[in-house]
Amino acid sequence: MKYVILPAPGEHRLSFYLAMEEYVARHVGEPDLFFMWQVQPSVIYGRNQLKENEVNLSFCEAHGIQVYRRKSGGGCVYADKGNLMLSFITDGENVGFAFNRFVNMVLLVLRKLGIQATGTVRNDVLIGERKVSGTACYHLPGRSIVHGTLLYDTDMTNMLGALTPGAEKLQAKGIQSVRQRITLLKDYITLSVDELKSFIVDTLCDGELRLTSDDVAAITLLERDYLQLSSPHEQEPDF
Repeated sequence: MKYVILPAPGEHRLSFYLAMEEYVARHVGEPDLFFMWQVQPSVIYGRNQLKENEVNLSFCEAHGIQVYRRKSGGGCVYADKGNLMLSFITDGENVGFAFNRFVNMVLLVLRKLGIQATGTVRNDVLIGERKVSGTACYHLPGRSIVHGTLLYDTDMTNMLGALTPGAEKLQAKGIQSVRQRITLLKDYITLSVDELKSFIVDTLCDGELRLTSDDVAAITLLERDYLQLSSPHEQEPDF
C-alpha cells in the first residue's frame, strides 16, 4: 500500500482533505492508498444528518470551529490537532470488506504498540470498553473510501460543546460522561503524535506516492463541492 503525500508541506481545511480522498479515488490507479491528516478545530457531520440537530452552531461560531458535511454516512465527529484522521482508498465493490480491512489495519498498529484493542460490529475500535477510533465509508464505482478518526489527544471541552446542540444535553452528559466513553492514545504510549504518524506509515505502507502541483489544483477545484455542501444555505444532500 502506498502512502500519498502532497508536493509541499502546508496546512489545509478539512474540506480539502475530503476532496483529496475523492480525487485520489477517482484519478490515482494504485489499488490501495493511505494518508493521514490533521486540522484546526473542526466538526464533520454525515451525509444524512441535519446539521442543526447534531452541531452546536453557536458554540462553534464563538470558538472558531469550522463545520463541514462529508459525503459518507455515519455520525458527527470533532477533530483538532490532537486527532489523527486516517484515509484509506481501495479497489472493489464490497464495502463491508473495505471496512474490515481498515479496522484490521488500525488493530495491527495498536497491537504492535502493545495495546490490546478490539473491533466492533459498528466498525469502531475499542481499548477495553472505550472508543479510540470510529469509521465511515464513501463508495464510488469500483472504489471505496474508508476514513476514520484515531484519538491521540483532543480538547474535550471543545468536543463536548461542538457536538452537543442544547444546554439540556450539555448538562445531562457532561465532560466526565463523554470521557468515560472514549479513550486517548497518549495515555497508553510514550510516542509523540509525530512519532505515532511515522510508526503508522512504517507499519502499513511500503512506499510513497507523491501528488503534483496539478493534482493539488484539481483537488482545490473539487473542494468547492464540499464547501458548497457545508455552506449556510446548503440543500438537502442528494448523492
